[in-house]
Amino acid sequence: MNKETLSEQQLAAIKSDFDFFDRDGNGQIDIAEFIELLTALAPKTKVSHVDEGFKLIDTNNDGFIDFAEFLTWWQDCWWEY
Repeated sequence: MNKETLSEQQLAAIKSDFDFFDRDGNGQIDIAEFIELLTALAPKTKVSHVDEGFKLIDTNNDGFIDFAEFLTWWQDCWWEY
């Protein structure tokens, strides 16, 4: 499934999830917000998985997860965490 195959409703639901974890509303998920996200999805997540997961999702290595990166992760492998 890619962005082109998502319905408007599905895309809106994923954006809502992104916005929920983007606590400061700056359009990016930073490491602290990502920790909250992982804690919600997998409460027993190890610290090593936080750094590893963040680096995998932050594909442009700018220190933040933007919505495009989040969308790709959400569609491909969010359940792994």
